[in-house]
Amino acid sequence: MLLLTLPILSGALLMVLADLHSNTLFFDPVFGGDPVLYQHLFWFFGHPEVYILIIPAFGVISIIISGISQKIIFGNPSMIFAMSCISLLGSVVWGHHMFTVGLETDTRAYFSGVTILISLPTATKIFNWLSTYLGNPSLLLLRTSSSFFALLFLLMFTIGGSTGVILG
Repeated sequence: MLLLTLPILSGALLMVLADLHSNTLFFDPVFGGDPVLYQHLFWFFGHPEVYILIIPAFGVISIIISGISQKIIFGNPSMIFAMSCISLLGSVVWGHHMFTVGLETDTRAYFSGVTILISLPTATKIFNWLSTYLGNPSLLLLRTSSSFFALLFLLMFTIGGSTGVILG
């Protein structure tokens, strides 16, 4: 994912440098440039980067929960499928950061729909983690700090994801 989006950011930065030093007009609206183009290019890189940063945390939580429960994570194939869906959908949802710049109604509807759609694989992961966690009665005692950490991560991630839709 990063290999596909990093060249876009590099190109955007080269365009900014060309505007500053070579008198090009990529982003100057006075001469027909488009300042919103930079926002598109930046968020096309920046939004998948957010998912690149959270994917290792998902792996750590899966390892912690499966290690504590001494079981494979519930719904392991669906967890793998959810990770690939998060990776793909995270690459096409950058425009929800740009609702205030004057995007067309159809474009806003597309980005709203895909933003809501990306919550499904994330909810699948949370459900599978909780099913693994609650399927083992010995984990409910929170005897180790790692089980407490995993449960708090699930709680905070769920609260953050739920309120991020409303507040973000």
